Amino acid sequence: MKIDVAVTGLGVISPIGNSVDEFWNNCIRGVSGVGPISHFDASRVESKIAAEVKNFDPSRWIEKKEARKMALFSQYAVAASAQAWEDAGLPEHLDAQQLSTDNRIDPDRVAIAVGNGIGGLEVFTDSHTKMLQDGPDRIPPMTIPLMIANEAAANIAMHFGVHGPAFTQVTACASGTDALGQALDLIRAERADIVIAGGSEAAITEFAVGAFCRLKALSTAYNDRPQLASRPFDRDRDGFVMGEGAGILILERLDHAMARGAHIHAIFAGYGASCDAYHLTAPQPEGIFGARAIAHALRDAGMRPEDIGYYNAHGTGTELNDPMESKMLKVAFGDYASSLKISSTKSMTGHCIAAAGAIEALVCIKALETSMLPPTIHLDNPDIENGCNLDYVPNVAQPHTVRAAMSASLGFGGHNGVVIFKSASA
Repeated sequence: MKIDVAVTGLGVISPIGNSVDEFWNNCIRGVSGVGPISHFDASRVESKIAAEVKNFDPSRWIEKKEARKMALFSQYAVAASAQAWEDAGLPEHLDAQQLSTDNRIDPDRVAIAVGNGIGGLEVFTDSHTKMLQDGPDRIPPMTIPLMIANEAAANIAMHFGVHGPAFTQVTACASGTDALGQALDLIRAERADIVIAGGSEAAITEFAVGAFCRLKALSTAYNDRPQLASRPFDRDRDGFVMGEGAGILILERLDHAMARGAHIHAIFAGYGASCDAYHLTAPQPEGIFGARAIAHALRDAGMRPEDIGYYNAHGTGTELNDPMESKMLKVAFGDYASSLKISSTKSMTGHCIAAAGAIEALVCIKALETSMLPPTIHLDNPDIENGCNLDYVPNVAQPHTVRAAMSASLGFGGHNGVVIFKSASA
């Protein structure tokens, strides 16, 4: 019998808010998090805008001594995890518990699955520059422990004193979504009772922005109007906007959560994945294999296409993604696609790379809880000529009660991940 999995905690660090309430309020208001790049001098790169995290103070969640041992992507991950952990009503640090009590949380039964695409890129670039200037003997000793992608999961484990498996998922822009799927499987396989799961990214550096510019992937037409730059499904889009942040969910066996009286935000109903096996950076243009990932997720959840009331789109605002994703939805949902409510919150957050799928899963859960659908802002002229003719909830949030919501993430290399959540009261 399939084990039911609950979402009992939510946490987020994002370009539009560093708490769940702030983030969600800004989502519903249609606030753009895009502005001029401040993380570095952007004078040498073509795209001079990004969706940066603002007013982030790691000391709110992490001791200063510990924060200094973390790259920014790890700080974001631990901060979002701390929010989610508290929201789930879990003990501050498991090693400090009286393990003889009946209602203990077993640290060996708490796992971690966190997606990351690029690791501590600012650490790598700073250390590489120092090597070129002063020689390899001057590379900072902590370079490797700070920059490698698994250190977010490791730092989360140390922060809470958990001893179950701590995995890092690296599937480019699908990493956060695939980490959630891995977490779902860990609980269903009875390898864990609780999993801290999601994604984190902090790659707004001159190197990363310059490299994406060389791919002609980033928006450059709105450098003087940054808040208008992220325009999924709009005829006037010209590329995605780099974002950053972290989204973390606490996933838990439903019976385990109920036994300790936890609040249930939603039920994690299904996950599906596939690979295009088509191109390193371009999606399969007809969306066939993304549609298969949707079919796999629906089958896993025991649902029909018509059961999905809201779909959070990958929706990057690129020439290749938006028409393909619209075709993908028509393949996956058939005639129902025209009735499906769809939005891309990347219009507000930019593309947070590995964090995107986890942040957007959180959006799905809040849509279920609040019966509000966030908008796709800046959708002034839908690209109907290229097939972007679905209901993308343009510009203004809509009240709409849904019982199940889906999010998809589509990464470089053809990685497709899809998650489905259903209302806790459904």
